[in-house]
Amino acid sequence: MTSQVSRTTEQADGTVVGEQRRPGGVKAVRRLDRVIIRFAGDSGDGMQLTGDRFTSETASFGNDLSTLPNFPAEIRAPAGTLPGVSSFQLHFADHDILTPGDAPNVLVAMNPAALKANIGDLPRGAEIIVNTDEFTKRAMQKVGYDASPLEDGSLDGYSLHPVPLTTLTVEALKEFDLTRKEAERSKNMFALGLLSWMYHRPTEGTERFLKQKFARNPEVMNANLAAFRAGWNFGETTEDFAVSYEIAPATTAFPVGTYRNISGNLALAYGLVTASRQADLPLFLGSYPITPASDILHELSKHKNFGVRTFQAEDEIAGIGAALGAAFGGSLAVTTTSGPGVALKAETVGLAVSLELPLLVVDIQRGGPSTGLPTKTEQADLLQAMYGRNGEAPVPVIAPRTPADCFDAALEAARIALTYRTPVMLLSDGYLANGSEPWRIPELEELPDLRVQFAQGPNHTLDDGTEVFWPYKRDPGTLARPWAIPGTPGLEHRIGGIEKQDGTGNISYDPANHDFMVRTRQAKIDGIDVPDIEVDDPDGARTLVLGWGSTYGPITAAVRRLRRAGEPIAQAHLRHLNPFPRNLGAVLGRYDKVVIPEMNLGQLATLIRAKYLVDAHSYNQVNGMPFKAEQLAEALKEAIHD
Repeated sequence: MTSQVSRTTEQADGTVVGEQRRPGGVKAVRRLDRVIIRFAGDSGDGMQLTGDRFTSETASFGNDLSTLPNFPAEIRAPAGTLPGVSSFQLHFADHDILTPGDAPNVLVAMNPAALKANIGDLPRGAEIIVNTDEFTKRAMQKVGYDASPLEDGSLDGYSLHPVPLTTLTVEALKEFDLTRKEAERSKNMFALGLLSWMYHRPTEGTERFLKQKFARNPEVMNANLAAFRAGWNFGETTEDFAVSYEIAPATTAFPVGTYRNISGNLALAYGLVTASRQADLPLFLGSYPITPASDILHELSKHKNFGVRTFQAEDEIAGIGAALGAAFGGSLAVTTTSGPGVALKAETVGLAVSLELPLLVVDIQRGGPSTGLPTKTEQADLLQAMYGRNGEAPVPVIAPRTPADCFDAALEAARIALTYRTPVMLLSDGYLANGSEPWRIPELEELPDLRVQFAQGPNHTLDDGTEVFWPYKRDPGTLARPWAIPGTPGLEHRIGGIEKQDGTGNISYDPANHDFMVRTRQAKIDGIDVPDIEVDDPDGARTLVLGWGSTYGPITAAVRRLRRAGEPIAQAHLRHLNPFPRNLGAVLGRYDKVVIPEMNLGQLATLIRAKYLVDAHSYNQVNGMPFKAEQLAEALKEAIHD
């Protein structure tokens, strides 16, 4: 049966739409270049699982994608309340994209709370699929609806699809030996099947996933499969959904290679394992569980076959203490945490600075201070990473820019730590950690050689000709001290937090020696070899937007919008925050205005102003959510014309 294209338009947001109407009464298929879908419901409705499965099928189909999981901090927030709403947003396209999208084109709302919590983000004309079974009088009153929003006309500006998801799911599963409550739990699979039909997603991966996940409970497995298939069939047969949508694979968005969908925490874990293999060192993780970093501990614990040893400590201090001990013993040592844990680890990081041992401190930033917003994102630990220790205790700081980039950032952090014998702070955040995107699996020959040489014998000759080992005798190029494994004959040396004498490593209270050691440790960090910062400036702009970390996606999307509108603007993004790239001062000096968007109150801007005496302009947001591209584009446009 052939198709005929009857209409092609371009929407205001740039989405190209083509519609195919098929003969014989078959439903129309509309072609889009991108779409943003948000699944929302109670934290027990399985929205994260639903979004993750839809994402996995979208990745296997070949679309570019970006995701934004958003869920409460409570393990089980009160059902039917606004604080208990969990959502998962997915932006996928047939071209290169950078963010999970500003506003959903489609909202799947499993109850009144999910509708009320998310309706403000929807543009007029968006599609809303609601589970009408949950819109009872009590459920609506719980979130402040005096009348049903499905009937009072408040949703007239949207394309509303009322679907009794619970009833349809229970009906589809009536042949199974399940209670009604048990059957209702599969309504998320019914919704997933419906959306899979609407957007022509593959189904084989989800069916395979369900068979594996519930292999030990065949009744539940078959019920979920039946609900998923029923949702698909409902979309195919109901008159309410007259159109389905196609988003072609992003064939031109990716370089040639093998790809997989990956989250930031998973990419970081893989990067750590890869770094240990490239360094030919065992990997040791000393960690205490904390949101949003715990997934790294969970993942690394699965890889004992790669020489990975994980230690779930009793607290944050024990976690980093064990990791530092592993570094002394010759392992690639890592500790993972979030901002509150960094505060507790600060003393041991200072000890690592004094001992000059390689140690990776991974901070998955979240909203603060104190417990703050455990499941929301922020990048407000930069000054803590730079200065959050007593004394002069300089530490290199690097930050990944996207979920997939967490892999490369882990390798870079390991390179610096091993080469320069120093703890390194790696600043990811909740947005990167939980978000996902396609990742090209690197070839082995593309990976860096991180092997190091341990001290094997004496390295200094005394005036009387005696050969001895000096633990603080430095490499003239890197200023790194030798790394001597305990038990190596003749290499016994004292370690501890009290100041050491240069060269010998003996305890020293000499003022001149302390001054020398402080300046030497600082010079070692200042001398770290980092790449120059690259500037994207095709039009010779006068305004530069400078970012770091996870603001890369929203900033780049905003810059693209401005350039399409004819506005000249330059962009640069920092991975290395200490030391800064050597050409950064020259780059900043080329522009009349520098704007720095950050999810804090201006921490990078403070550093830039102090070091380069540049009148950097801050644009700040600390609401627990990433920037929206349109919001940034408006702010940057004002900066250009100010």
